[in-house]
Amino acid sequence: MRKITSKELRKEWVDFYVKRGHVDCGAVSLVSDGSTGAMFNVAGMQPIMPYLLGKKHPMGTRLCNVQGCVRTNDIDGIGDKSHLSFFEMMGSWSLGDYFKKERCQWSYELLTEVFQFDKDHLAATVFEGDENAPRDEEGAKYRIESGFKPENVFFLPAEDNWWGLEYGPCGPDSEMFYVADVPPCGPDCKPGCHCGKYTEVGNDVFMQYEKHQDGHLTPLEKKNVDTGWGLERNLAFLNGIDDVYKTDLFLPIIACIEKVAGATYGADEKQTRSMRIIADHMRTAVMLIGDEAKLLPSNTGAGYVLRRLIRRAVRHGRMLGLKIADYKQIASIFIDDIYNEAYPLLPRNKEFILSELEKEIERFEATIENGLKEYKKILEVKKSENATAIDGKSAFRLYDTFGFPLELTVEMAEEEGLKVDEEAFQKCMEEAKELARENAAFSQKSTASVFDALDEAVVTEYVGYEKLICDAKIVALSDGEKLVDTLMEGAEGIVVTDVTAFYATMGGQKGDCGSILLGEDKAFVVDEAVKIPGGRVGHVGTAKKAVKVGDTVTMKVCTKNHAATCKNHTATHVLQAALQQVLGEGVHQQGSYQDPQRTRFDFSYGKAMTAEEIAKVEEIVNQKIAEAIDVNTQVMTIEEAKKTGAMALFGEKYGTTVRVVSVGDFSKEFCGGTHVKNTADIQNFKILSESGVAAGVRRIEAITGANVIAYYKQLEEQLNNAAAVAKISPAQLGDKVKAMMAEIKALNSELESLKAKAAKDALGDVMNQVQEIKGVKLLATSVEGVDMNGLRDLGDQLKDKLGDGVVVLLSSADGKVNMIAMATDAAVKAGAHAGNLIKGIAALVGGGGGGRPNMAQAGGKNPAGIPAAIEEAAKVLEGQL
Repeated sequence: MRKITSKELRKEWVDFYVKRGHVDCGAVSLVSDGSTGAMFNVAGMQPIMPYLLGKKHPMGTRLCNVQGCVRTNDIDGIGDKSHLSFFEMMGSWSLGDYFKKERCQWSYELLTEVFQFDKDHLAATVFEGDENAPRDEEGAKYRIESGFKPENVFFLPAEDNWWGLEYGPCGPDSEMFYVADVPPCGPDCKPGCHCGKYTEVGNDVFMQYEKHQDGHLTPLEKKNVDTGWGLERNLAFLNGIDDVYKTDLFLPIIACIEKVAGATYGADEKQTRSMRIIADHMRTAVMLIGDEAKLLPSNTGAGYVLRRLIRRAVRHGRMLGLKIADYKQIASIFIDDIYNEAYPLLPRNKEFILSELEKEIERFEATIENGLKEYKKILEVKKSENATAIDGKSAFRLYDTFGFPLELTVEMAEEEGLKVDEEAFQKCMEEAKELARENAAFSQKSTASVFDALDEAVVTEYVGYEKLICDAKIVALSDGEKLVDTLMEGAEGIVVTDVTAFYATMGGQKGDCGSILLGEDKAFVVDEAVKIPGGRVGHVGTAKKAVKVGDTVTMKVCTKNHAATCKNHTATHVLQAALQQVLGEGVHQQGSYQDPQRTRFDFSYGKAMTAEEIAKVEEIVNQKIAEAIDVNTQVMTIEEAKKTGAMALFGEKYGTTVRVVSVGDFSKEFCGGTHVKNTADIQNFKILSESGVAAGVRRIEAITGANVIAYYKQLEEQLNNAAAVAKISPAQLGDKVKAMMAEIKALNSELESLKAKAAKDALGDVMNQVQEIKGVKLLATSVEGVDMNGLRDLGDQLKDKLGDGVVVLLSSADGKVNMIAMATDAAVKAGAHAGNLIKGIAALVGGGGGGRPNMAQAGGKNPAGIPAAIEEAAKVLEGQL
């Protein structure tokens, strides 16, 4: 293997793919645009996902990059040799361009020619197939043709080698491993067993199917490839290091901490863990604050995660004696020396990064001092009560009010001989903390900075709560890149007016669409209204006539779309109240989205809803619609609103006054969105799906109004079509399907019986072919035209006849080879291993496979090799005994 620096590794990756026709598409912000529901970009493929799903990428069909990612789901696990909260993914993509052959060849070239891996120490895994998709023989073939040894290509199940979402593009993936010169952990040792023999270096995902909502797969017309290699993991591995903190990405930081702390990395486990946490968390903090999004610490969403990272680093720094100047020095090393070339925004934003870090650390140092005072009060009370533990509510108050980390409370309590009720603390946390609801729309992010140059007095007054048509004056125009005085006919751009009736996308509700009129003429078609910092609303769309700054215009919202969105939004409020009624008061909103087509509601709940619960919730919502309840909106101070019992989204920032939307006495929430005047306006409500989106978070998607009618009309058409095919009336379809299923089951059973009999007849009496290998009986033979199920049945029958020993069966069927090996318990004790036996002979029929000691199966593509494989079986078994 080739020793390499982090800067060389990034460059080699991009250069390799550019030479093969790829375009370096660059990295995007670490902070997600909200389209995926995640706060951060957590994977290299995440920004490319819209293009993998079919959208045309402006830079072409062959892309590559090195993308920074942030994952904090296991933040408490960081401190070992490998876990990181920020990491880089080296990626390449084919968007309907090349597929498996080229991908496998290039991966092998990258491994052996660029990074100089020994080909004899490389292994790969491919999908073994299941009831949903066939075995990836093509992937195995191209891995072997590219240079991988056949015996080092392993077929593994879907849990190891399949990629896909709930529905949409999916397919087999193929992982690549380095094989260490260490003994296997056992007879079943293979990639994925985590014994240290196999180390993953990269992954190729072949998106060749589309998974439909009913679960069945169909081939994609345009197949995609997603390739991802972790930079830090491969950097350490290529340099023969098992600790990422000993790579050039962290060595200068560790040296800095060692000097300040007067400690040696690796000498003391506790101090070493603290050094790693400081190095990791400070790196991630620098990256997030210096990112194009310029994330700042806060108490909500991504800002809350950033604050936690900084404060956790500071807590561990206090243990080692670090001061504010030391954290700034660590940040400066990352900015000036380690990432100055790869992330040019960091040097550009250095003063801003250091300033914000200093502010946050100073705030936390102050809260620690205040928290210590409060902690001492709690401690005195607990000691006076002879308590053995600090209760969860007190620990949470220290955390929530004083920013006191739970870990610090636990550590100090232990010094006093006390425990902390961490379970109760977590319960308090779950009750209080909710995910930040609002993610900035992409269009808003991409246009906000354009309008920064406007005078602060240029704002937009929203009048859409009262009317959907209003007169206005154009105060600013943009072509998406800069401010302009005029947008010519046909030009796409953004219009800002002094007054608008258009609701701007925010709070989970999509913005209005419609038209801007010059006199009686439609001058600008608005696709979406978006919120722009500074109290402005941008109207994104296309000019139908030339418009210029200063024009007096009429703002006209599309009433049909607006009404449909209002129906969905009010229905969401009723839905939340119904969920709390059915599932309990512990249900809280985790996010929502409404547009004219549907509503999506995410809520806290620990398990999937039952069909009965879903039906009950739907029934309650439709009941409230039928009751024709008035929907009222009141503007009041936040204190008054809280007294009414209105629900607020935890972590949401509210002004001094808020809007409270009430659906009679059934629902009352803080909400700035638009709503119907009466629940009867919603007309009807239908839940389309209920699914999990994260640990403890469920999602309901639903429709209302005309969309429900359209939904049932489509179902009726499908029902009528199915009935016509079956040549019966729709009312008889259920009974007909039952009868057909019973008939199919009976026919399948009869078919299997006939196939089993045919296989047995084709095999004949083969007991005279039994050999004895070192005291173990072996029956290795072949039969024509039998599938895998049939082979297994035959194998069981022959094993029973054999008594103790090994059975190997091969069959040529449809130009392919099926083979199984079975070993009795006594044979296994003697050393026989069916999985390794199959591996030893599979290459002779152009295949691969494996399995357990007592049973294994494989496939191949060369029936001509069956006699040689049968002959080889005796030699392989002899070597095992």
